[in-house]
Amino acid sequence: MPTIRLGDYLTAPTSGMLDGTLYEHLEKSELSEFLALWEDGHRQALARVSHRIHPTAQIHPTAIIGDNVIVGPRVRVWEFSTVRAGSVLCADVSVGFNCEVTRSFLGERVVLGHRIGINRTLVGADAHLSANLTVAAISMWSPHMSNPEREIILRTPDGLYRCGTPQFGALIGDRVQTGNSISLGPGLALGRDCRVASGVTLAARTIPDRSVITSPHTSDVNVRQRPAHRGRTNAGA
Repeated sequence: MPTIRLGDYLTAPTSGMLDGTLYEHLEKSELSEFLALWEDGHRQALARVSHRIHPTAQIHPTAIIGDNVIVGPRVRVWEFSTVRAGSVLCADVSVGFNCEVTRSFLGERVVLGHRIGINRTLVGADAHLSANLTVAAISMWSPHMSNPEREIILRTPDGLYRCGTPQFGALIGDRVQTGNSISLGPGLALGRDCRVASGVTLAARTIPDRSVITSPHTSDVNVRQRPAHRGRTNAGA
């Protein structure tokens, strides 16, 4: 089976807050192995960190932070956003207005625009995800989506990659930038320095570093001037 090494996509956190945890060794992990260890590893990380929410983090009063979430130095979470289910926000992350972050890892200096929903996703350092982006983690072909059974599988150049779980959104590499109104996953590995244009839907595959992903647009715009209006003048009335 092909392998997907997290270090080919992500940079491990460097602030020191997560030293001695599963996240410190992120770059050495293989994707399916990390997904299998994630829940237990996060519980162990919670027991090690000195501050579950770092004193320098700024959380808006209307935001909701789950009891098992780790929030790093200088993080900002804006109005009406929810971060839950064992997520990690590394140093200097910004979570914009009305976002939902579930069981996800956001690397250092990640920026989420407004109205973004990501689930069971790993995001690399310095990524910038724009408004109205969604990362789905469950296959709609599961018989019951509330209790998913269908394993998430990615297509790679070396064959099919089995994630070993029915719940996985995406692996988004360092410095990825996206437009708005984008749907990703379930099951996507997006290489470093990729650019994803607005309106793209993408899932179940690996994308090489520095790729540019666009989608055909039906709204190609043609601008022309209307002819001047030639109505009757008062003199001719």
